[in-house]
Amino acid sequence: MLLIAFGTRPEFLKVRPVILQLRKENISHKILFTGQHPDMITIQSDYLVLPPLPNSDRDAVRLNGIVAHILNETPKIFEEQNISSVMVQGDTTSAFAIALSAFNHRIPIVHLEAGLRTFDLDHPYPEEGNRQMISCIATTHLCPTEMSKNILFKNGAAGIVEVVGNTVLDNLVGVKCRQDKKVLVTLHRRENHMKMREWFQEIENLAHKYFDYEFILPLHPNPAVKKFGYILKKVKVIEPLCYDDLVQYLSSCAFVITDSGGIQEEASFLRKRCLVCREQTERTEGLNNFSLLCENPSLLFQRVEELKELKMEGNCPYGDGRSSARIVKILTSREKSR
Repeated sequence: MLLIAFGTRPEFLKVRPVILQLRKENISHKILFTGQHPDMITIQSDYLVLPPLPNSDRDAVRLNGIVAHILNETPKIFEEQNISSVMVQGDTTSAFAIALSAFNHRIPIVHLEAGLRTFDLDHPYPEEGNRQMISCIATTHLCPTEMSKNILFKNGAAGIVEVVGNTVLDNLVGVKCRQDKKVLVTLHRRENHMKMREWFQEIENLAHKYFDYEFILPLHPNPAVKKFGYILKKVKVIEPLCYDDLVQYLSSCAFVITDSGGIQEEASFLRKRCLVCREQTERTEGLNNFSLLCENPSLLFQRVEELKELKMEGNCPYGDGRSSARIVKILTSREKSR
């Protein structure tokens, strides 16, 4: 029995197309919610759910708590549900902990969105470390691009390595786009917390310069982000968006300013220019075509001017919206060959 595990909103959005495809093809599987984002969704009755995770305001204690909790709680699920393989997505601490628990029980691990790298353990932290460690123990690596596949080969990844595209794009098939005079802004990543005041101030300055555009920022609930919301006056600050509403804003904006990983992929699929507010990105395939890096707040004005000149040539480099069908075919072929 395949177990698909997730613990955060972004993870769910990327495993959901696989779950829907498995259901469409009537393939047995189980779904486990680990609770890293406890308020994220209303869990369906057929999902397995771990007991609540321990709370802590300190990163190290919280991250260690997630790992310890999952290592303690998952063995009985593996045994009771007769789990023969485990799928984890991406690079969260929850994904790493599930993978480690499966490895300790000699259960094959399927890594969805494998091979992304910055090769800098601080950017992003702890995600870069998590995904490198998952790659060391996974047996099936489902890569979004040829570049990510080549990275895994160069690093000696064992097992099956396949390029399938990014599953988040499956959610966007059929979305209609337009270009209003609006700019979508999302900022939340841990590595930007120490510079969030500066980012918000420069975004506010940008909104005054481009006064004919409406800048819209869904304010992330993390206290390290939320406490600087008072800086934004010209920028329209709104409550965090559900995914469908986010897609509507993204599909209708002129361009997007973000530090999100997933939005880089979604923006390129919807052919929206994307300014990435990070020192590094693991999604380099779209750089200087669909996206630009803005390494620090002082570069924001310059980078926006450069962003307006991007040509966005060719197809989206991260997939075509048909990843889940490829993945299910790989998984079923793998099960038959065992």
